[in-house]
Formats: sequence, C-alpha cells, structure tokens
Amino acid sequence: MRQSDNDAEGKLWNELRDRRLNGHKFVRQLPVGPYFADFACRELRLVVEIDGSQHAGDRRDAIRDIFMTDNGWSVVRFWNVDVLRELSSVLDTILAICDGRLTERVEATDLRFFPAACN
Repeated sequence: MRQSDNDAEGKLWNELRDRRLNGHKFVRQLPVGPYFADFACRELRLVVEIDGSQHAGDRRDAIRDIFMTDNGWSVVRFWNVDVLRELSSVLDTILAICDGRLTERVEATDLRFFPAACN
C-alpha cells in the first residue's frame, strides 16, 4: 500500500517540481502547524494531499483539513490511484484551483476540496 503512495507522490511531484505547472512553485513535506503537507504552494496557500485507501473515512484527516483551512490554507485531496491512472485530470483540477476557477467546496468520491476559511 505504501509503495503505491510513493509511486503516486513521485509521479505528481515530477509534474509539480521546478515550477512545471504553469509556473506555480510547489514544495514537498511543508510543515503546517503540527502537520506536514504532501505538497504545497505557499503563494496560493494550497495544500495537495495524495491519499491511499487507508485514508477512506479517516476522522484524523477531517481534523487536519479543518486545522489547515482555519489557518488560511485550501486543501485538495486526491486518491493515489487517480494520480497513477488519471494524472492529466488531477493536474487540470490543481490548475483550476490555482487559477481561481474552482473555489467551492467539493466532497466527491474521487475529489475532496476544502477552500480556506480565511479567504
């Protein structure tokens, strides 16, 4: 399970690093309070999380998301399987958030997006 997480994170990082996604600067493992974001764009205060199946219905993730959004960070969560199989859709969604085209809360089976509470 963790290997799949690492594969998905590596695949996404290859697209986010070095400002490859329309010039947006992302970093890995950014500390946000007591948590570490898988990926983050400081300028846009956007956290990108890649979740494996062990995160399905995890109450700790909800607490983490609330902490981040209450502190001015928007959070988007993708399943690792979607990163591995539908990378272009994942990147399009991240770009929609970065460009301000996706601003409303989304809680679907394949995507969870929580805009910052302090916008």
